[in-house]
Amino acid sequence: LGASMIVNMDSVTEIFLKLLFLLSVHRQHMAVAGNKYNCDDQLVSALPQSSFSSSSELSSSHSPGFARLNRREGAGGWSPLVSNKYQWLQIDLGERTEITAVATQGGYGSSDWVTSYLLMFSDSGQNWKQYRQEESIWAFSGNTNADSVVYYKLQHSIKARFLRFVPLDWNPNGRIGMRIEVYGCTYRSEVVGFDGKSCLIYTLNKKLINALKDVISLKFKTMQSDGILLHREGQNGDHITMELTKGKLSLLINLGDTKTHPSNAQINITLGSLLDDQHWHSVLIEHFNNQVNFTVDKHTHHFHAKGEFSYLDLDYELSFGGIPVPGKSGTLSRRNFHGCFENIYYNGVNIIDLARRH
Repeated sequence: LGASMIVNMDSVTEIFLKLLFLLSVHRQHMAVAGNKYNCDDQLVSALPQSSFSSSSELSSSHSPGFARLNRREGAGGWSPLVSNKYQWLQIDLGERTEITAVATQGGYGSSDWVTSYLLMFSDSGQNWKQYRQEESIWAFSGNTNADSVVYYKLQHSIKARFLRFVPLDWNPNGRIGMRIEVYGCTYRSEVVGFDGKSCLIYTLNKKLINALKDVISLKFKTMQSDGILLHREGQNGDHITMELTKGKLSLLINLGDTKTHPSNAQINITLGSLLDDQHWHSVLIEHFNNQVNFTVDKHTHHFHAKGEFSYLDLDYELSFGGIPVPGKSGTLSRRNFHGCFENIYYNGVNIIDLARRH
């Protein structure tokens, strides 16, 4: 299996460098979502004071740096100047981190505690997203006294550098008061950036290809509403293209020869919306025999290809981020992707790591 370098489209024919090396067939069975490992380290307790910030503080002894679980320094926790729904407590974890659980307390020995709160996360500290569970914004139940710890294992982990706790309700006989802990581990990832003029080519070894099974997964982040994420071309006009169009993601499967297969010449599935919000979005394409599952974030479209895939005549080359020869296919926008990809896997092979090392 081989990978070529990320290349500028203007010189694609001259500087493609395709390097070949052998991989064990077992690598095709690596878990797409990542290997199982312990991810429950305490992340807040060792952070410096500078990692904590807040909307306001009641006094210097109520500053956000005192908001560590089970600690009694200062006034025994964070409290804002005014208790209302516009307050927040923020933590900078220093790097993008996988967060699997959170825990809260009230202010030590006080009548100050939060009874419900929202959790928000960000990579930049500027662009925030609310934690959702079961497709709705999730309000966490907080504390009923000052010192008991309420622990929540997240239904799905968060990958972010910054976290914000936003109090919604608190003890009516006291103030907002919080001490917190966050649990997780360093996030394992490979990230590559595309400038709208480049793509990454992955060349497959014909002998190792399983025509009945293909699994492609990746995450992407962009501010652009249009761009090609994935393309695979055939000799007779056949192609598979995954493209962002007006903030929605489309999977286009084209048989090319409409005379041979007039009823199933093209499949176009569209999922998601507002995917150009500069947050990470996950994509999974699973093809087993003629069953295809197309998943964007947590929304999946299942369909049966009715034999189309057995007719597809495709090259042994996958292109991520654009089309190697512009204008070769009848895609929607023909615009290359401008943004970031993370953890691209093809049948368990880490494409970004492969390109970086070779």
